[in-house]
Amino acid sequence: MRSPAGSGTFRLLSTPFTPDDCFPAMASPTLRSLARSLGLSHATVSAALNGRGRVRPETVRSVLEAAKSAGYQMNPLTSAVMSEVRRSRNSTFRGTIAALELAETERPAYGARYHADILRGASERAASLGFKVELFVVGAGGVPIQRVDTILKARGIRGVVLLPAWHAPDVSALDWDHHVGVYTDYLIERPLLASVYPDHYRAMMAALQKLRALGYRRPGLLMAPLQDERIQHRWEAAFLAFGANTDGLIEALPCLKTPVLDRGEFLQWFREYEPDVVLGHHAEVIAWMQEAGASLPETHGFVCLNLLMTKASCAGFDLRPALVGALALEQVVAQLHRNEFGRQPEVAAAISVPPQWVDGPTVRSFPRVLRGAAPSRLNFLIPPVRPRSARADQGLGNLNCSASVSIAVPAPDHCLPGEPPLPCAGWPLFAAALLPCRPD
Repeated sequence: MRSPAGSGTFRLLSTPFTPDDCFPAMASPTLRSLARSLGLSHATVSAALNGRGRVRPETVRSVLEAAKSAGYQMNPLTSAVMSEVRRSRNSTFRGTIAALELAETERPAYGARYHADILRGASERAASLGFKVELFVVGAGGVPIQRVDTILKARGIRGVVLLPAWHAPDVSALDWDHHVGVYTDYLIERPLLASVYPDHYRAMMAALQKLRALGYRRPGLLMAPLQDERIQHRWEAAFLAFGANTDGLIEALPCLKTPVLDRGEFLQWFREYEPDVVLGHHAEVIAWMQEAGASLPETHGFVCLNLLMTKASCAGFDLRPALVGALALEQVVAQLHRNEFGRQPEVAAAISVPPQWVDGPTVRSFPRVLRGAAPSRLNFLIPPVRPRSARADQGLGNLNCSASVSIAVPAPDHCLPGEPPLPCAGWPLFAAALLPCRPD
């Protein structure tokens, strides 16, 4: 601003000037302000935005256009919270997430245990976030999917966790303009949804690396065709890729792919290809392996690819379905907070969960040493040491011990080129203890 008259100079303001001084921030639009501007009741505007009630189509269009023009964004959890609060005034509830299970008669019995673990993980994570999970069984023997859609809308449930389906799932009959969802398996296209699933490819690679380190050289894979198709052949793809890239250290045998597990067919395959470890889902084959002369874990091994499928004690993988459920629940809540209704993604996000190896009595704990194998000679140089003798005062003085020792040991069959045999780690010290020492 200008200084006193006649000075011809200017003085700066003590506080900086900002555009907000001339253009104060506009208040965010609310449901009530939107209703006032349209000359409609609060209830009518709310029903039009939520797609509920008997509101004329032209009124709905006017409300949606006005909301978009004003920049109004509805809180996706408000209707669910208010619906629940009206039912239970003392509840700390923040929202309900629907878990949809497609009723399928072809799904194996072990699928129920897998689904139960997914639900447990999702429910525990939901409780920690202030939500709860409610199961809806859809289809044959359950509720028609159109009826489920009506129930979800009436109760203000907008988040959906879809449990794994045995066949390609189709839940396109749900009104996805009002819902968000995540699938807990590999692929869903009707509609395209984000997914969370176990990383079967990574699990197979990890299993074969561990088995190679334990001395197994001829792994065989036992697989039902539909079981592998469901996960886009990831078990078999990893098995073949590993065998093709180990420079002959692992010989990946032809897979036994059979829709129905049969003792005769398995024994024929086992005797023809002579695998030293079998990877599969069914622990029943352990008895058949023993019938063919195998001794587990001394000569052969068995790895269960999904420990939920057996009650037998064996080595294998925990696919961690509870963690799959927890992560899927987190993704649904995040979508709700981002208000991602009616947005069909061009590319669906996917989260893979690494399965966890579980040790068991069907594979050996240490590499096997072959009896009668050609010995391997290890050379140890033991440096000079001058320990103080307990009899130094008797005139023997200091003892000087140094030597170069050569020890012949059996060659373990697990050793890779350039790797030392593992059982020999403590032998140099043992050899040193046996060396004769001379007094100085």
